Amino acid sequence: MNASLQQRLRGAVASVILPVLAAGLIAPAAFAQTPAPAPTGVRGAITSVSGDNLVVKTNRGAEQAIKLDKDTRVAAISLANINDIKPGSYIGAAAIPQPDGSQKALEVHVFPPALAGTGDGHRPFDLAPNSTMTNGTVGDVVASNGRTLTLKYKGGEKKIIVPEDVPIVNIEAGDRSLLVVGAKVVVRARKNPDGSLTAASISAGKNGVAPPM
Repeated sequence: MNASLQQRLRGAVASVILPVLAAGLIAPAAFAQTPAPAPTGVRGAITSVSGDNLVVKTNRGAEQAIKLDKDTRVAAISLANINDIKPGSYIGAAAIPQPDGSQKALEVHVFPPALAGTGDGHRPFDLAPNSTMTNGTVGDVVASNGRTLTLKYKGGEKKIIVPEDVPIVNIEAGDRSLLVVGAKVVVRARKNPDGSLTAASISAGKNGVAPPM
């Protein structure tokens, strides 16, 4: 094969391969820039259970049908005590930012050691206007008018002020046996194309406890 023909063949192959490679590089980049839909939060009590379907009467009085699938995670919520939180504990704190940069807790969730690292970080939360959620490892604990905690997460840390009247709960691994009529739940769900909701996770109160989230 002469040099001229080889050059023409290489040019032809490049004209096919390069656009495919470009498409492969561009498509993921474009996909990465499209934010995932925010999960829908549903808070209330279960009024009906049938197979993989729940009905929850929300705290606003409406009834919401929710589907379960094989990926739905269930957590059990039980009462905890501020004294359970020590340096090295892994917790989550829903809070309101304060002018001095600290966070005033609205509620605190204590994770068992097996779930340390769950949701690590600081992000907006939908419990109250302007509220945040911070999950991390407790550093310093100062007892004064409640507790002030240093909560460390990958990339930063926050000072969390925990007033004495703030609800504190344990979050434990659970299962679907908790999903019974009357159970208080907090559901994080994704909206399907037909408008229905499928639960990604459900936090269910144990022994009558109402999740504060």
